[in-house]
Amino acid sequence: MGNALSAFGLGFTVPYLYVYVAQVRGLGAMTAGLVLAVFAVAALVVLPFAGRAIVRRGPLPVLLAALVTAALGALSLGIASSAAAVLVSASLLGAGQAVMQPALATMIVDCSSAETRSRAFAMQFFLQNLGLGVGGLIGGHLVDTTSAASFTLLFAIEAAMFLLLVVVMVTVRMPHAPRIEDAPKASGRGSWKQLMGNRAMVQLCVLGFVLFFACYGQFESGLSAYGVEAAGISTSALGTALAANTLVIVVAQFAVLRFVERRRRSRVIAAVGLIWAVAWAVAGYAGLGHGSQEMATAAFVSTYALFGLGEAMLSPTVAPLVADLAPEGMAGQYNSAFALVKQLALAVGPAVGGPLGASLHAPYIVAFLVFSLGITVLAVRLGRQLTDVQDQPWLGKSRVVARGGAPVSADV
Repeated sequence: MGNALSAFGLGFTVPYLYVYVAQVRGLGAMTAGLVLAVFAVAALVVLPFAGRAIVRRGPLPVLLAALVTAALGALSLGIASSAAAVLVSASLLGAGQAVMQPALATMIVDCSSAETRSRAFAMQFFLQNLGLGVGGLIGGHLVDTTSAASFTLLFAIEAAMFLLLVVVMVTVRMPHAPRIEDAPKASGRGSWKQLMGNRAMVQLCVLGFVLFFACYGQFESGLSAYGVEAAGISTSALGTALAANTLVIVVAQFAVLRFVERRRRSRVIAAVGLIWAVAWAVAGYAGLGHGSQEMATAAFVSTYALFGLGEAMLSPTVAPLVADLAPEGMAGQYNSAFALVKQLALAVGPAVGGPLGASLHAPYIVAFLVFSLGITVLAVRLGRQLTDVQDQPWLGKSRVVARGGAPVSADV
């Protein structure tokens, strides 16, 4: 519920931020661009501290603080009329939303066992996409670019969603989750130095950066620019492509889960790299194949659908692996570190991909096809650093250890 509500709030307003700042408030394109940049900067500033706070205080207090901060940012953004007020409000909203991610992920870790964790994160990803889609759909029907009051209402509803989530989370009683028996033990208080000494985690972070850079970082920047400029895709067709991506995730998530949960995690990630390489090849045909406009549009929509299939395979694979690599009590630190890597990739991806996709069409496709094949190579290398139980968690399902206790059965 927490993931669905937070994603609903995000999808409710973020697609309309640029229009709100630049046109409705009349602050211009430059200020609107800065607002979007502030979201990324705020996340990069707070995430290094969020992990330590989760380790020391627990994920629930950190989540509650993030929700209140985001609610204040949303409310103030709805009434802000100057550039300074808009930027301060956006920083509060961006910081709060950034910290929600590792806090909620750590709560999922604490509420699941090694056996159920893949399904828990698959459910999280499903609800996130559902919340984003429903939020964007409803928000689009509420906004009116001729009325600032409609946007004030929009941000007020977003703030209400965050505060509703505060009420829901206050009622949560966190369990002590079972852990894999041979998970690494923390040598002391959680620290970035200790994390950097975990070779498998460092390799996973590098892999994660390429994953987010080559896929998510291109969705609304380089790939969309390439579709419009090279393939002649209309804005309505671009919306159809984005809808196809979400539809594949929502429809296929649990069917894909059945396929991947009994396979090596490293092999699943490697397969995603190959699927995305095919997606970039299809995108290349859409813009460079000199076919009919109908064929180009179909190919471009198929590209987004293939990306969705890969995302559905990653959701029950990567996040649980981050949790299983974390020593006892350091899941929050590891989740925050991986969220930081994600934010870096999402900041760099559009900056690199946008200009390439808009002007250098063939080099853009070739470069990101190579990045996708790089995902496969990095995943195979990561597999060599993982223990059998980390790569194949079902091997340890019959013997898990409660925190600080004796082995218990997987049914506990």
